[in-house]
This record gives sequence, C-alpha cells and structure tokens, in this order.
Amino acid sequence: MTKYLTNNFVVINLYKKPSSKSEVVTQMIYGDSFSVFKKTRKWLKVKIKEDNYKGYVQNKNFSHFLKPTHKINVLKAKVYEFPNKKKKTNEISFGSKIKVIENKARFFRFSKGWISKNDVKPISYKEKDPFRRISIFKNIKYKWGGKSFKGIDCSALIQLFLNFNNKFCPRDAKDQVKYFKKNIKLKNIKKNDIIYWKGHVALALSKKKLIHAYGPMKKTLIMDIDQTIKRIDRTAKLKVIGIKRV
Repeated sequence: MTKYLTNNFVVINLYKKPSSKSEVVTQMIYGDSFSVFKKTRKWLKVKIKEDNYKGYVQNKNFSHFLKPTHKINVLKAKVYEFPNKKKKTNEISFGSKIKVIENKARFFRFSKGWISKNDVKPISYKEKDPFRRISIFKNIKYKWGGKSFKGIDCSALIQLFLNFNNKFCPRDAKDQVKYFKKNIKLKNIKKNDIIYWKGHVALALSKKKLIHAYGPMKKTLIMDIDQTIKRIDRTAKLKVIGIKRV
C-alpha cells in the first residue's frame, strides 16, 4: 500500500530537478498529498496523489497523511490564532484541504489555526457548475507552475476548479487536451468549454468571452474569444488545437 505524506505549507514548489535553480513544474497547495520514491538529505522525489505529477521538493518537516474533511472555497482564507478575527497568522489558497479538529461558534480549528466556517465547504461538496467562481482569480498574476492566489498558470486554473469539484484533471495543457474526449467546433462553443493551443488553455465564459492566466499579459484576464485566437496566432504563431467539453 502506498504511503502518503501531506503538504502542511501554504504552497511549495515542485522542481524538475533537485535544485531550487531548476524549473518549477508545479506547486502543491496546503493539504495536497504525495508519495516519496527517492530521498536525499535535502530533496525528495515525489508523486502528487491528486494528479500523479512527479518532481522534486525540498525535504521539509511534512505531515503524515491527513485525510481532509473540508476544502477552501474562497480565493484566500485567513487563518487566525484564536476563534476570533483579532490575530491573523496566515492565509491559505482556494482548493487547499484541511482536517477539522475542533468546532467553535463560527470557526473551525485545523493544524495551522482557526478558520472561518464561511471560507470552507465539506470535502464532498460539488457545484453544478464547476467553474462558477473561476473569476475569483481575475487579475491574479501569471506564474509558470503556479497554483495559488500568489500566482497561477493557465492549466492550473482549469485543474484547480475541476479538482475542487472532485473531478480528476491532468496538470498540463498537453495532457488535458488528450484526457478530455468530447470535441467541439468553435462555432458551437458555449460556457465552460475549454480551448487549447500548444502549451496554453483558456475557459469559455460565454460564446464571446474567455478567462485565462495569460503569460504575455502577466495576469489572469477575461478577454474576447475571437480576439484572443487572433492575438495568439499573430504573436505566438499558434492555432487552436482543440476545444473540449467536460
């Protein structure tokens, strides 16, 4: 049986190689779990439980596996020292998972402190529209490999919301476009269809608008679909390679 550890830091980088100068391939947010298959004094080679992604993390004091009870459903949830809002100690990002160990009035306690009940949902919670609240990431900065309010990339934006709704989603755009099987023509595009280019992805908010974490503009933006397709063709010489319905 695979033994898992749980990430108990707000966000940590997963590197391509065992060096902090190496490329950040993804991140783990609080509550993500992973297995270790290689260990040195400074580095762990790991596989993330949620998406099977592999890479290197710095060898820190991680928690033993914690089965979560709740998940964060706001862009960033404040963590407090006591069950009141007087002293904030931290913030954890959308989609992070916690194990509640105490319940007091309007707050839950977990290993990092106290959190408002309004900022969490039970782990089994799903929304009819998995992308209903994706615009909470509007204007969050673009960060290659990022998965949190501190910075996010295009494929993580899609993955985060599907994962929040207890659906599997590969981490990278190149794997997502293969994983989702239902192909859609541009003329038939509608809300929640996912548009793929080589190395990029966006979500349709309507027939006309999309949202994406867009590297050239350095943030997450809502843009016109036709204009974005033309812009990416003009600036990156890339055509749409698939439109998928989840």
